Amino acid sequence: MTNAAMYLRVSLDDTGEEQAVSRQREDCTKIIRQRGWTLIGEYVDNSISASSAAKVRPEYDRLVRDYAAGKFGALVCWDLDRLTRQPRQLEDWIDAAQDRGLLIVTANGEADLTTDAGILFAGIKAQVARAEVKRKGARQARAQQQRAEQGRPAKGIRPTGYTLAGEIIPEEAKIVRRIFDRFTRGETLKGIAADLERDGVPTRRGGHWSSSSVSSILRNARYAGRSVYKGQDVGQGMWKPIVAQAQFSAAQARLDDPRRKTRGESTARKHLGSGLYFCSCGLRVRSISTSGGGMGANRYACRNACYYRSARPVDEYVLSTIRGRLAMPDLQGALARPVDRTALAALASQRKEISLRRERFEADYDSGLIDGRRFHAAVGKADAQLDQIRAQEARLLAAAGPTAVLGANNPVAAFDRAPLAIQQQTIDALARVTLLRGVHGSRVFRPESVVWEWRSE
Repeated sequence: MTNAAMYLRVSLDDTGEEQAVSRQREDCTKIIRQRGWTLIGEYVDNSISASSAAKVRPEYDRLVRDYAAGKFGALVCWDLDRLTRQPRQLEDWIDAAQDRGLLIVTANGEADLTTDAGILFAGIKAQVARAEVKRKGARQARAQQQRAEQGRPAKGIRPTGYTLAGEIIPEEAKIVRRIFDRFTRGETLKGIAADLERDGVPTRRGGHWSSSSVSSILRNARYAGRSVYKGQDVGQGMWKPIVAQAQFSAAQARLDDPRRKTRGESTARKHLGSGLYFCSCGLRVRSISTSGGGMGANRYACRNACYYRSARPVDEYVLSTIRGRLAMPDLQGALARPVDRTALAALASQRKEISLRRERFEADYDSGLIDGRRFHAAVGKADAQLDQIRAQEARLLAAAGPTAVLGANNPVAAFDRAPLAIQQQTIDALARVTLLRGVHGSRVFRPESVVWEWRSE
């Protein structure tokens, strides 16, 4: 007796009543009875498409495993398309029929792989399916390119902050603006992700925030109202931007800054005084991690190695002093530096002019008016100018970082909530902090070893 398996599948079952599956079961059962085979099991994937190889079909996967285990020697399905729409998978079943004697029969009568003619038919169908997959992919890619060039929203997976129609989702847009604001003011990718996780902010798919998920939002030009195809900016989109072009450009300038990474590790400062405090010799200090715990686990030193100072007591004293200064009534709004909108507008105008000039170079090259050498030289110069504008925009936006603290109703609370980068910028806006040499061998912190030079408004 030949053991037979029955595979039943329908791509979409709107009602959930499995009516289509029931019809397939009746027809397949007749085939098994007519052949005198013994049914050893049904494998049913109801309302599951087989168009994508990435789509998980639990019962199909079980069918494959059971065949590999030798549980059946015949397979009945209503149609080969019900079994699979993937050419590679279909070819695997044809190989099983040819090389290992698997008996495959379809209930609609189109294919009977127990005969040579049936195997030939299935082989032709697999090649036709493979060709159609390629044609379909090419058509879809061309359609996506056309939509992008026309500035229409892309189909498929929607970006955080937008519907598939390109309409802004207010609550999600707030998250996007928050990410751009924090990053352009100096916060790290890791710090932004941790902050979102701490506040319980959900991702679009309900997962966890990470440096890569934050970076993917910062890299998406759609948020600046630009249409993108395969990572390339192809023009203005029809939807409203969530962030200004200047802020998006500033984010790209910071992301592309090679100084952000050294030896594969982030150069983000992990200690308050690193790159902020000054040594008595005039250089800024850096943080040096040492073995062991306690007060001296991290130290500050300059590149001249004038001295080594324990970091924790210095930081605690500086934070206490700054909180006291922020609590003074006369500080309300003092030294707060709003974004220079006039300067940003001027840079935006320059960027638009250079971008139009770059487009003219491309048109002249396509028309044969300039050769490749002149084209690459002109485009290279334009790209360098655009990079300079992005860097200037980044500096203007970062300079406004302390405003969130200095202009707050409660500057102390705002300072305590701010990320490390904003705290450093706030301290730098208020004062120049210089560390003097400590008393050798002493474990007692002396406030007079920290010199304050308060900045005036």
